Amino acid sequence: METILPLPFLVSVSVPPGLNDIKEGLSRDEVSCLGCVFFEVKPQTLEKILRFLKRHNVEFEPYFDVTALESIDDIITLLDAGARKVFVKTEQLADLSAYGSRVAPVVTGSSAALLSSATESGLLLSDFDQTASEAAQFVEEAKNKKITPFFIKPVAGADLEQFIQVAAKVNAIPILPSTGLTTKKDEAGKLAISTILSSVWKSDRPDGLLPTVVVDEHDTALGLVYSSAESVNEALRTQTGVYQSRKRGLWYKGATSGDTQELVRISLDCDNDALKFVVKQKGRFCHLDQSGCFGQVKGLPKLEQTLISRKQSAPEGSYTARLFSDEKLVRAKIMEEAEELCTAQTPQEIAFEAADLFYFALTRAVAAGVTLADIEKSLDAKSWKVKRRTGDAKGKWAEKEGIKPAASAPAATSAPVTKEAAQETAPEKITMRRFDASKVSTEELDAALKRPAQKSSDAIYKIIVPIIEDVRKNGDKAVLSYTHKFEKATSLTSPVLKAPFPKELMQLPEETIAAIDVSFENIRKFHAAQKEEKPLQVETMPGVVCSRFSRPIEAVGCYIPGGTAVLPSTALMLGVPAMVAGCKKIVFASPPRADGTITPEIVYVAHKVGAESIVLAGGAQAVAAMAYGTESITKVDKILGPGNQFVTAAKMFVSNDTNAAVGIDMPAGPSEVLVIADKDANPAFVASDLLSQAEHGVDSQVILIAIDLDEEHLQAIENELHRQAMELPRVQIVRGSIAHSITVQVKTVEEAMELSNKYAPEHLILQIKDAEKVVDLVMNAGSVFIGAWTPESVGDYSAGVNHSLPTYGFAKQYSGVNLASFVKHITSSNLTAEGLKNVGQAVMQLAKVEELEAHRRAVSIRLEHMSKSNWKE
Repeated sequence: METILPLPFLVSVSVPPGLNDIKEGLSRDEVSCLGCVFFEVKPQTLEKILRFLKRHNVEFEPYFDVTALESIDDIITLLDAGARKVFVKTEQLADLSAYGSRVAPVVTGSSAALLSSATESGLLLSDFDQTASEAAQFVEEAKNKKITPFFIKPVAGADLEQFIQVAAKVNAIPILPSTGLTTKKDEAGKLAISTILSSVWKSDRPDGLLPTVVVDEHDTALGLVYSSAESVNEALRTQTGVYQSRKRGLWYKGATSGDTQELVRISLDCDNDALKFVVKQKGRFCHLDQSGCFGQVKGLPKLEQTLISRKQSAPEGSYTARLFSDEKLVRAKIMEEAEELCTAQTPQEIAFEAADLFYFALTRAVAAGVTLADIEKSLDAKSWKVKRRTGDAKGKWAEKEGIKPAASAPAATSAPVTKEAAQETAPEKITMRRFDASKVSTEELDAALKRPAQKSSDAIYKIIVPIIEDVRKNGDKAVLSYTHKFEKATSLTSPVLKAPFPKELMQLPEETIAAIDVSFENIRKFHAAQKEEKPLQVETMPGVVCSRFSRPIEAVGCYIPGGTAVLPSTALMLGVPAMVAGCKKIVFASPPRADGTITPEIVYVAHKVGAESIVLAGGAQAVAAMAYGTESITKVDKILGPGNQFVTAAKMFVSNDTNAAVGIDMPAGPSEVLVIADKDANPAFVASDLLSQAEHGVDSQVILIAIDLDEEHLQAIENELHRQAMELPRVQIVRGSIAHSITVQVKTVEEAMELSNKYAPEHLILQIKDAEKVVDLVMNAGSVFIGAWTPESVGDYSAGVNHSLPTYGFAKQYSGVNLASFVKHITSSNLTAEGLKNVGQAVMQLAKVEELEAHRRAVSIRLEHMSKSNWKE
């Protein structure tokens, strides 16, 4: 009999996970090697079936009798989860006609009249009794009908060997109970799998052996061998590669060489004259120095072998080793190669860039312990889905390309109605890992609190330095080219927008203008209060007066990030103190939208603070333009503002280049928050504060230090975190951030503060009793938010404090942006003759010690002059 199934029969098994508990017949592993399985689904077992499909969609080829299900939605959900075929009541066929050959009717009995129910998609005849009086007539009718595909399932207790003979007569695929089958020799009352297979396969060899193609999990041929009924039986029993040697009998592959095989699946070809073994090969298949008898593997399987080898052998600290350990590095490479693939034009370029993308994508997989076979299984699983999501681009990617969200369309099919199925398809809970400080070592806790790895400076510099040099050399032309490339703003003809800014570029709703104005005034008040009333003046000894006075930095550059979020609040936090300090030239820089415009909120703030211009660029190119100046972009004396790791690296690079003669505010990294909560803390408040930073970016980190909280309180916070996160439009970003965020359980406030000071968070939130008193214990933090009614977001926007703060632990050494960030201090010394006499001897002696004679003489000449002229004041 010819069939498109991998085997000419199905194995009927109990509802999973009962398959693991089989006490007679075939084991779960043996059934897995056969693959073709049949289940009867009932409403109370649907949840288990869906869970089984989620895990084993590709491992098995599952067929289902769903006549016990009344809900069409439930049946569609089974198809979407990977059911190869469902057998339904005839009255349900019309509602499922859209799913073609994957839906067929089922009828019960042994009457020939039932054959008329067959459709083009086939028929399942259930509970067939070959001993019934009408069975003979049924066989004759079925031969004439030639139904394809035709499945037949026996009544309980049927003689399986006789049943298979009847099925063969009517060209039907028999469905055999796993409890009646065996791989053991001569097991009483059981039918051997090898007997079934050898009865249908066809060999043209005198010895009856069957050619067997051995392939790996990628379907790459490793070699050609032979099988017998006995070798197949042994292979299934042991789940290893066992074949029939034409000279030596049973051949246990790898028994002497160590190059063993784990049997994954066996199948027959379409006309039953060849077997195929799918195996997981350890070492080589071939006796020569090559992976298989047909030569070495190629393409992606070859790349996988290479990457696994490199992961194991790459020298510590090498670029290759970092690709497997530095998530930021490989993420950046994937994004880089994806963009280059999208901009490739010729077939050769597309092929080249696609290969690069495959390389780094597979590197990411190998680093995470994911095999190419796992990826292929995922692809195969997707191919069976029948529910279709909209194909729209998501979030920032759509925005970057100027794609507007499409109107919501009704789903092709409704969701499953059962609670169990809904839970099965529910998204994975968003939760932070927990650590009990009393139960883990200091080293383990330090490792858990480690920030997400940033790209190494060498790797970043390789990317940014050519950009900086290009901007320095080619000015406006280079800046424009990068804005066209990275922001897709190809309509721009100038890299800068000069003041006065057109009113049409800052058209805003009245409520937004009011919010900006309130924030502007609060930030202005707080920073104006930081002004020094008068110069510092100290007489260090009679006649020696030392002074210090401040002056505004004349030209400052304010970098305002774009990317995953537009931040007009940053324009306020940088522009307002620059205005208060009295900086003569304020230059904004922010990446434009794809249509070439800057968000109107940023233009409005630039107008309010008196900015001279807005540089229409982001990244290293914007930093370089402000540091060196171009034909139309003003060179600045200091660059301030947050940004990603490329912006930060560019700021540090230009600050170290004496040709730029530019300063920066501080090193900065991804946003972060540390919340300290005790039993008085509201779980919803705590969760909201954690999420307010988690939504910034996937490289953000949030930490919760829980003081003496019981399981009920911790669970309440975790539940709120998930619930609130699922309501956020940036939920996928939150998932990435929470993946490297943790909860630390401690007993006391003192323990909590010790951990906090060691971590030195950008934002520290105290949701604890008597929070004000605990501020005295804060040693390292960018900004502190005190009490239940002070969310971090008020500091980000409108309270008045600055939100441009040190991250990544730099709060141990740096302050956040403040008025002093926009001024420099100049000192002065003013000595009388008496003062020089009083301090002169000390100066001359120290100059003598340092052997700087000119220094000594600058004092001695004056003292000698006083002595000769009898100088008097």
